[in-house]
Amino acid sequence: MSEAITNEALVEVSYDDLIPNNVDLSEDKALRRALEKWQPDYVNWWRDMGPDGFQEAQVYLRTAVGVDKQGWAKFGYVKMPEYRWGILLAPKEEGRTIPCGKHKGEPAWQEVPGEYRAMLRRLLVIQGDTEPASVEQQRHLGKTCPSLYDLRNLFQVNVEEGRHLWAIVYLLQKYFGRDGREEAAELLNRRSGNVDKPRILGAFNEKTPDWLSFFMFTYFTDRDGKMQLESLAQSGFDPLSRTTRFMLMEEAFHMFVGETGVGRIVERTCQAMNDAGITDPYDVEAVRKLGVIDLPLLQRKANFHVSVTRDLFGAEISTNGANSFNAGLKGRFQETKIDDDHQLLNDSYSVLRFKDGAFVEEEVPALSAINARLLDDYIKDCQGGVNRWNKIIEKAGLDFQIVQPHKAFNRNIGEFRDVFVSPAGELMEQAAFDARREAFLPNQQDYDFLSSLMQPVTEPGKYASWIAPPKVGVDQKTGDFEYVKID
Repeated sequence: MSEAITNEALVEVSYDDLIPNNVDLSEDKALRRALEKWQPDYVNWWRDMGPDGFQEAQVYLRTAVGVDKQGWAKFGYVKMPEYRWGILLAPKEEGRTIPCGKHKGEPAWQEVPGEYRAMLRRLLVIQGDTEPASVEQQRHLGKTCPSLYDLRNLFQVNVEEGRHLWAIVYLLQKYFGRDGREEAAELLNRRSGNVDKPRILGAFNEKTPDWLSFFMFTYFTDRDGKMQLESLAQSGFDPLSRTTRFMLMEEAFHMFVGETGVGRIVERTCQAMNDAGITDPYDVEAVRKLGVIDLPLLQRKANFHVSVTRDLFGAEISTNGANSFNAGLKGRFQETKIDDDHQLLNDSYSVLRFKDGAFVEEEVPALSAINARLLDDYIKDCQGGVNRWNKIIEKAGLDFQIVQPHKAFNRNIGEFRDVFVSPAGELMEQAAFDARREAFLPNQQDYDFLSSLMQPVTEPGKYASWIAPPKVGVDQKTGDFEYVKID
């Protein structure tokens, strides 16, 4: 494929090179050689740890051919190892200044400021490590796909996570020399869930054993990715800002897959219950006999994925968070829309804490509460999809609501790591919590039931019994379109 976008509103993307890019890679021979040396290792990693059993399948995927929001993608069949991964940055904003921290108002950095080199490298490595991790977590899901539509969406998410890894590796190798090359190699050496070389963040070492887990992950955990990328898009280091601004365009699709996937499960469950005349959502045995996923199990899965994802935000009161913001390397969610001085030297922020056996709201210096604020923004951002799922249940006439658990529920990092609390916020002794754990979180019986449902459906236009068809197809394709051609 050889094409480029020439519209002035876009940044041109070259597909003539081995590595598609819009960063004039052909002019930087040393960097190009380093990336071309890394590429075979990446492809080997993809073949070893990417989608299991589908490396030769023709998949109807979109490939970025521009970096604006209108017409940035081209659809077509491609084998995933031959996907045109590349390095794409959002257009440069002339005259851009650093939006926050002690350097606020200064020209955005085009090179790494020496005093922040180690801090910036660490931010890149942590973000970069999440991208291949999710591919590894999801590598076996293709074998139990509920439809070709869903299978294609899984693979689209996978190849875009792979491209996000390329984006971070470009920054590491271009701006951090030998250190960056070593970090890039390590991103391919760690493995999700591996005892000896696990991924850096806990949520990315969890298993994704079924499609409900995948949809919950892409809605809740990829939303953490959105929040982190939004914060990094505010960075005073302009190449990072430009990189993450384009990554956010792709990340939106991942959350769409999650929200609509769970929504379609909710829709099918409600439909099956109404058809069978079942009005009690807690009559789990009767509902499961219909071959659909009961609503209380959906709630327990939400409890798990929400709480594990919240730990990704780190400690609510954090010196690292304060330092990254103060340095101008990482802002807050939608930083430029916040009405304050964007330096926070004299500001405070209300943080929920656990003191003397009770939850209290405490005003703390806003600079040290950067993580707490981002977590609050995340919780608010999650609620939109939850509300839409509940609308489906309400429309079906069933008395049930999916809710986000209390902020302190099932936490292992931060203010509440030693607190035992129910999803509703009831303080408990550890023994009482352990006794009710299986009422709060998915248990082995739940996973065995989900596993029993995970039978592959690969006939075009057909869907598993536990999920409703989508409202519209990918790229406006008809319902029986063959999204994945499996030999």
